[in-house]
Amino acid sequence: MKKLILVSLIVFLAACQSAYYAAWEKVGVEKRDILVDRVEDAKESQEDAQQQFSSALDEFSQLINYDGGELQDVYEQLKDQFEASEDSAATVTGRIDKVESVAEALFDEWQDELEKYTNKTLKRDSQRKLKDTQRRYKSLLSAMRKAESKMSPVLSALRDNVLYLKHNLNASAIGALQGQFNGIKKEINQLVSEMNKAIAESNSFISSMKSQ
Repeated sequence: MKKLILVSLIVFLAACQSAYYAAWEKVGVEKRDILVDRVEDAKESQEDAQQQFSSALDEFSQLINYDGGELQDVYEQLKDQFEASEDSAATVTGRIDKVESVAEALFDEWQDELEKYTNKTLKRDSQRKLKDTQRRYKSLLSAMRKAESKMSPVLSALRDNVLYLKHNLNASAIGALQGQFNGIKKEINQLVSEMNKAIAESNSFISSMKSQ
């Protein structure tokens, strides 16, 4: 029964996507245009995530250098940064998923329409462009997913520290967290580095799509 429901849901979502793309095509917006827009959106979400995770690191740095004041405020600020980082990570994942969805639809359509050509020269040229676009897209998606994978360890580390402070809100607890800082800093630096690579891949892909 569950399997039948899942299959039905997949079919329903596929139909919704097809209707969505068809509606845009009626006003002159093709799947390739939607793909470019979604890659741009994904790139922007990664840029935002870079800033957010860096802000979380700054907040954690201030925490371990705590030298007086209201501990509850310190905890709340770190908690807010963690939650904002979670939201930012979810946005990145959602936008990459949307890129993947429209790319699959575009490539399926492109492949199917190759069979409609009667001119062999034009068909070969279109087929070559399809393979080249797929190759560049594969590199783009790999970079984006790799950067995405770096967010989970950072979120886990931040979550652990927030939970620890929640139940141990005192100066000695903050001292105990000082040893965590370098590890989190390293992971965030790796995350920022991978996102820079993904952003560069995005810019390259967008440029190539617009020049075709």
